[in-house]
Order: sequence, then C-alpha cells, then structure tokens
Amino acid sequence: MEIVGETLDDAAGEAFDKAAKIMGMDYPGGPLIDQLAKEGNPLAYKFPHPHIANFDFSFSGLKTSFLYFIRDHVKVDPDFIEKNKANICASIQHTIVDILVKRITEVANHLGIRDIAIAGGVSANSGLRNALLAKKKELGWNVFIPAFEYCTDNAAMIAVTGYFKYLKKDFAPQSIAPLARMAFVNNKE
Repeated sequence: MEIVGETLDDAAGEAFDKAAKIMGMDYPGGPLIDQLAKEGNPLAYKFPHPHIANFDFSFSGLKTSFLYFIRDHVKVDPDFIEKNKANICASIQHTIVDILVKRITEVANHLGIRDIAIAGGVSANSGLRNALLAKKKELGWNVFIPAFEYCTDNAAMIAVTGYFKYLKKDFAPQSIAPLARMAFVNNKE
C-alpha cells in the first residue's frame, strides 16, 4: 500500500459537517445535507474547487467560501437558508463529491488503477456512491462500496480501537505527544 494523496487541512466529512453548522443544522451534518440534497438542484449554486498540487485534497477554502456565500445571502434575505435549503445542500454536496471524484479519477488514470474502494463516514453519502457507480459504468472500474451500516466515521473506529487497547491494558507512555498530521512511514523490509 502506498499513500499518494491526503488532505492538507480538512477532510470531506468536515466540510459537510461545517456547511451544515453554518446553515444552523444539527451535528453530524453530512447525513442531513445528503437527505436534503435529494430534494434540491445540485447546480443551483456554484462553489469553488481548490487547485491543489499532486494528488492531495483541501476543503478549507471551500468551507470559507461557503461561509461567505451564506453570510452575504442572509444579509440580503434573512430567510435565505430556509427558502433555499434543499438547493444549498444539493449544491454543496455536488461540489464536495465532484472534488472527490475528479481527484480519484485523476489518480486512477495516472496510476492505472481500476479498483476503487471508499471507507469512512463520507462513504455513506448517496451522492458519492452514485457518482462512483456512474464512473464504474463509464470507465469500467471495479468499485467497492461498503454496506451502509459499515460506513462509520473514522473517529468512531479510532475510539473502538482505543477501547480494545484499554481492555488489554495496552497503553502508550506519557512521554509521547499526539500529532494531528503524522507523516506516513512506509517500512519496506
């Protein structure tokens, strides 16, 4: 296994959750956006795509752009969010999914990959699932999408791992410090 790209700042799931928070929706916001997006027009509003080198991702600029978009429209019409919630959700979901699928396609084409698998909480998103299934038909990919009940947020998976390590009394020493962005070490022996 080789990591060829990663997020430089925020993950896609964070972008969904932050967009929902900006609109005053409950946490976690990703599933709420997905549900409302089904009723809206994904092309109603256009949001920017980042231009990131290599195969990395970045969603912090999109989140900031979305914040300003909502702020500016609410200044003009305080009921803007309620009147347009489905279209806003469909448009932000379309943008996030488009960013992900374009990058996946770019990597797959560059490296000759035909087997595509997704995981984590965002893999439950119907827009992402449908977009990857469309790419499967278009490009002949083998697409692996877990059953919905296995699309758990990565934070939950980490917590479960911690729980089982606790039960085994497998503790890290107090001398180590957590790192939010730790470089992947590929030990080829």
